[in-house]
Amino acid sequence: MKNVFKILIYLLAALLAYMLYASIKEPIKFQAAKQTRKAVVVKQLEDIRSAQEIYRSITGKFAGDFDSLSAVLKTGEIPFLVITEDPEFPGDTEKFLTDTIYESAIDSINALAINLDSLKYVPFSNGKTFDIAADTLTYQSTLVNVVEVGTYWKDFMGKYADPKYAKYDQSYEPAKRIKFGDLSKPNISGSWDR
Repeated sequence: MKNVFKILIYLLAALLAYMLYASIKEPIKFQAAKQTRKAVVVKQLEDIRSAQEIYRSITGKFAGDFDSLSAVLKTGEIPFLVITEDPEFPGDTEKFLTDTIYESAIDSINALAINLDSLKYVPFSNGKTFDIAADTLTYQSTLVNVVEVGTYWKDFMGKYADPKYAKYDQSYEPAKRIKFGDLSKPNISGSWDR
């Protein structure tokens, strides 16, 4: 009988040790997954923002869908303003000539290592796409172009999309959006910068 109690105590101690280990391990795994996944999604959003800025330099507005964004960036040309000294007035810093040259947008996209074919897909989401919207609005008596691109945390957090994980990080809200831009004002900063 004495041996049975010893075995039960050892088993209970092992169970308690495992439960303690699991309770410590779970928040650490959650934080690691959150940081890793967030970094990849933010990188994708930054690539989309760069692509949108190139698109705007070509068309004068933002793209409202990924198909238009991709098509223009694959075939369009970016205008660049070149300022040179006027040869008729050498040394005169107030006399200069301006000219516009054009370079292929796809060269810039390739230099930035942006893959246009996978740009719209949210990482870790099994094929979900980012929400994208573009519009114009009057802001301080001026007509401006605006854009907003984002997704919800729950779309890329996998098994950690459950709200119960908020107990490990009080700022974590799976139903909150991670995005850049704003359809109500001219702003292309990311929510991760705040």
